Amino acid sequence: MRIVSFTGKSGTGKSYQATALAQQQNIDAIIDDGLLVYKGRIVAGTSAKKCASKAAAMRTALFNYDNHRTEVRNALVQYHPESLMIIGTSDKMTDIIADQLGLHTPDERIYIEDVTTEKERELADFHRNKQGEHVIPAPVGQLRRDFAGYFMNPLKYIRDFALGTNVSANKDDEEGPEDRTVVRPKFSYFGTFTINEQVLRDIIRITAEEYEDSLVVVDRMGNGKTTNMAITIDVRIVKDKGAIEKCEAFQKEVYDAIVEMTSFTVDSVNVRISDIARDYDDLHSRKLH
Repeated sequence: MRIVSFTGKSGTGKSYQATALAQQQNIDAIIDDGLLVYKGRIVAGTSAKKCASKAAAMRTALFNYDNHRTEVRNALVQYHPESLMIIGTSDKMTDIIADQLGLHTPDERIYIEDVTTEKERELADFHRNKQGEHVIPAPVGQLRRDFAGYFMNPLKYIRDFALGTNVSANKDDEEGPEDRTVVRPKFSYFGTFTINEQVLRDIIRITAEEYEDSLVVVDRMGNGKTTNMAITIDVRIVKDKGAIEKCEAFQKEVYDAIVEMTSFTVDSVNVRISDIARDYDDLHSRKLH
């Protein structure tokens, strides 16, 4: 196996650059902050950014925990990548990681200064140390459950949604392509990202406006969790042959909008028909406020 180390000081943009660099170097696996990412998919490990303290995060990044180390070792044997990038803050750190995982010393060393400008590193430092943003070189969908409430992207999604723009149209924005995810770690003093109850109500209300000729929302309830979120929406519908199909379409759109905008883990969105109206005027006599 060809092993390449990619090193640089903390906050200089290594994880942000990792995916593009791996593609350029034909590297099919990445070790970063305790995770093994193989061909763009997390296959083993635990992110150090999940840890509650910086000390625990460092031990995780160095694979000091037996179960964690064994899991990643076994995955390396299973997937047997032809090439592997190990990301660290120094040559010593990447050598320790290689040794912990039973690998040989890196064959090649690449430094952040080799692939970025000083201005780019300063910008990365600003996002890390001033904004509390950390990048994980994996798609957001794979991290929703582990990092619910800690994503940075929802701020942009809510802004775009409020402006009426397509939140899925810009896949390659200033935060990087889809295979990078921006989070605030649990040990960050910046705290967590939370969604006010009214925001969820507004997402449902705005989505329902597209179906105003067929249904209105009269009530909603949720379990109040940011992980394993379950939402039930009571609707009033017009007596119509296509009413059930429109309820199903509305259900899917609400689910997609909440997941896309909040990055929270949504277990279910249930639409419950609580009343049937005779016509359009009767339909809009009672709705969610």
